[in-house]
Amino acid sequence: MKPARTLAAVLAEGTVVLDGGLSNQLKAQGCDLSDELWSARLLVDDPRQIEAAHAAYVRAGAQVLITSSYQATFEGFAQRGVARDEASALLGRSVELARAAGETGERDVWVAASVGPYGAMLADGSEYRGRYGLSVAELERFHRPRIEALAAAGPDVLALETVPDADEAEALLRAADGCGVPVWLSYSIAGDHTRAGQPLADAFALAAGNDSVIAVGINCCEPGDTDRAVEIAASVTGKPVVVYPNSGEEWDAVARGWRGEAAFDASRLRSWQDAGARLVGGCCRVGPGEIAELSALAAR
Repeated sequence: MKPARTLAAVLAEGTVVLDGGLSNQLKAQGCDLSDELWSARLLVDDPRQIEAAHAAYVRAGAQVLITSSYQATFEGFAQRGVARDEASALLGRSVELARAAGETGERDVWVAASVGPYGAMLADGSEYRGRYGLSVAELERFHRPRIEALAAAGPDVLALETVPDADEAEALLRAADGCGVPVWLSYSIAGDHTRAGQPLADAFALAAGNDSVIAVGINCCEPGDTDRAVEIAASVTGKPVVVYPNSGEEWDAVARGWRGEAAFDASRLRSWQDAGARLVGGCCRVGPGEIAELSALAAR
């Protein structure tokens, strides 16, 4: 059952805590994600593991659960022999699993249906570069059917997330227009630019006048890049800011592994809040322990 209040209404009053990385929690549960569909494979093979991962974040204090649909696309499922009707049902299942997990807690939990970038479907690291060689119109045609399927499942919000390129952000916003579900728009960044190299001020400006966008911000980036990005997002759009960086380690798409040192620090919450952040959490390699720390700080 959906919470009685909208997420946008709650954001107007204070900070809301997101979950952390779904894939790292699934791995902690013993799941094998060595597949081009990544965590979306479990929508077919073992959906109970996805619900259990969501529930771990509910226990940690997460108030928003992001679905396992980040890498789930009609095209990706088709390559595995999954028919279109079944793929649509699997996208809907991602919302249902998060909703069921949210109901295991004692307070309201909202569901954000993940809409990852085109590059996530390619599974070749281009989700961190953008510039796919496709037009805005072509990207819009790619994203619209998945957005429609997810919206039909009744999430509280669509998370247009890990977007590397302002052109793709424009396509996603067009594809989501009229779907009946509010959205947040979240870029992956490097410094004060998108991964594709556009200034963040220009990228955030795409959402400034769009009433369907309830928050704008960044995710799956270095924790050290977040403070300035939050400030830019708030000043350009006047909207609540969403921020959920990764652990600070870097994904090596060739070796298909993480390298570097973890740098996620829950104490950044205060600086994020001061700059305008209202949706806070973690992305890759940030687990229930870190989300519990964020939740405890947010409650003070």
